[in-house]
Amino acid sequence: MACGIAAALRQRGYDVGVFKPAETGCPPAADGTMRPADAARLKFFAECRLDLSAICPYSFLEPLAPSVAADREGKPIDVERLVRCHDAVASRHDITLIEGAGGLLVPITPTLTFADLAARMQVPIVVVVGSRLGAINHALLTMRYARFVRLEVLGYVVNLLASQSDLATETNSAVLADWLGAPLGVVPHLGEVTETPAERHRFAELFSARLQIDALLVRP
Repeated sequence: MACGIAAALRQRGYDVGVFKPAETGCPPAADGTMRPADAARLKFFAECRLDLSAICPYSFLEPLAPSVAADREGKPIDVERLVRCHDAVASRHDITLIEGAGGLLVPITPTLTFADLAARMQVPIVVVVGSRLGAINHALLTMRYARFVRLEVLGYVVNLLASQSDLATETNSAVLADWLGAPLGVVPHLGEVTETPAERHRFAELFSARLQIDALLVRP
């Protein structure tokens, strides 16, 4: 989702920064370091010139919650370092997109979640709803919790996860609109994603057509 938004913003002429506080499930590179594939893809679609280490300060091997992966590798995450790294990225770009991992209440440290980090950095959020059975519960819980802890919520986006629909995906959007109001957009199944200029153009065109991009252009 963030890749498509980044491509659409870049097509509009914005200098787009991207930030992934922590990524897990990273395969080791030839030199033994972890390569954060999601952060690398964000960098490509945003045409961000920063090094991956600036975009993603923490990378871990095992596909676990960041706090768990960090504990198992003996590499605790420093929240103040995350804030400094984000601020460094944001200061060099017109707009910066932050991609979480797993949901608002996924722990980054034993005492801090992604929701807490968003509050600490005073950034607004967009909730991405993967449209499947159970999506309504997930979306309502997430939106209500975000508002309960006074996060600024720009809205939600419905993401279709498969090319073939079922009864849940056919009815989710209407139910969500009844409970939450209209979404910022509905993104169709994207299929296999490649890191090519043609794919970046496809994403920019599709997300510009399907999302209310202007609603994301908040100013400090």
